[in-house]
Amino acid sequence: MPEEPTRRHGKDLRKGRVSLPGQVYHITTVTFDREPVFSDLRSARILVGALRAAQGRDEAATLAFVIMPDHMHWLMQLGADASLAKVVGAVKAVTAHGIGRRVWQDGFHDHALRQEEDLAEVARYIVANPVRAGLVERVGDYPHWDAVWL
Repeated sequence: MPEEPTRRHGKDLRKGRVSLPGQVYHITTVTFDREPVFSDLRSARILVGALRAAQGRDEAATLAFVIMPDHMHWLMQLGADASLAKVVGAVKAVTAHGIGRRVWQDGFHDHALRQEEDLAEVARYIVANPVRAGLVERVGDYPHWDAVWL
């Protein structure tokens, strides 16, 4: 019996994944069935709290994030004793528990930034997502984002 496409896709996302302490990653993860869960203010704030909790546990330093209605972009630096999969898994689990139901599709996409990549430029790209999606005209008009540089 073939696997469900989302499971197969989630497994494909893990191929070649390396978890390096101190490495900066751009994480993208999507809601189950692309449901706009985070159009709800309370749900979006639960996710923000989960990101802050990961930072409070020294698992990841958040450099920038944006929470879109059906996905999240997170620019983070992995903590010294942390595993990328466990950190992202914990954020997703805390969010789902706080909301009280399944929220996320399996897996996530990660991009390890290279030294020559400009972190502030990547952060600007991430937080400008709502503008490119036509949700707002200016980044400052969107409520669910933050960046250490901006």
